Amino acid sequence: MAMYRAWMTDAVNGNEGVYDFDGRDDLFDDTPVRIVRTFMEHVDQDLFPREHIDYEINAALKHGQHKAVTAMGTLILKKGGPGLPFTLFIAEKN
Repeated sequence: MAMYRAWMTDAVNGNEGVYDFDGRDDLFDDTPVRIVRTFMEHVDQDLFPREHIDYEINAALKHGQHKAVTAMGTLILKKGGPGLPFTLFIAEKN
């Protein structure tokens, strides 16, 4: 397993967080959306274990040889309310 770091910003409130998570060594061989899905599984299971989250991805792209992904979308909390627009950056943790 390899360690990855995600930086997520909340476009509505200006909140941000930096999160480390485990993933396969070859995670960046996957599509950008699958890389985001790996992080979102960590969010759902480890960061918000009492409340299931869902998300919509509007755009996700991989930055070539840098092993980095940028994504934009909406975080949806199952308890209701408006979704939270976010920007997400994922890279290998050095």
